[in-house]
Amino acid sequence: MTAPGKGALVVRRRVHATANELFGEWTDPANMGAWMCPGDIVSTRVQMDLRVGGELRIVMRDAERTYEHRGEFTVIEPPTRLAFTWIADATDQQPTLVTVEFIALSESETELVLTHRGFPRPEVRDRYRGGWTGILERLERHLQAGRS
Repeated sequence: MTAPGKGALVVRRRVHATANELFGEWTDPANMGAWMCPGDIVSTRVQMDLRVGGELRIVMRDAERTYEHRGEFTVIEPPTRLAFTWIADATDQQPTLVTVEFIALSESETELVLTHRGFPRPEVRDRYRGGWTGILERLERHLQAGRS
């Protein structure tokens, strides 16, 4: 995990899955809702219009409150790249950009590279570091459970 460039956060993870499988997880609202749950989040509801310019809405809930994230797809290149804007209270309702790349390493392993840029302040980026890391860990557990 590195943070190159001003305000950018990059999280890299080798995942035992194909690029097609990972792209599918990121573009299926029901699947995404199962693993897009960082920290104390107990449930997530995802709505998406999967096309460039289409809307993305993710509502996360913990024991006490609801967190809404919204954005718009800017890049959809199956199965290698997906990008969308990300607007939330944590970003001061300012648009940031999330890019997820899927780099095939073998027939069954892919490197997932998530880059989130455009944070209004460094401390916001630092809070997202733990969130995205936890989300990718849950994604891996979700994939493993599906294979069991």
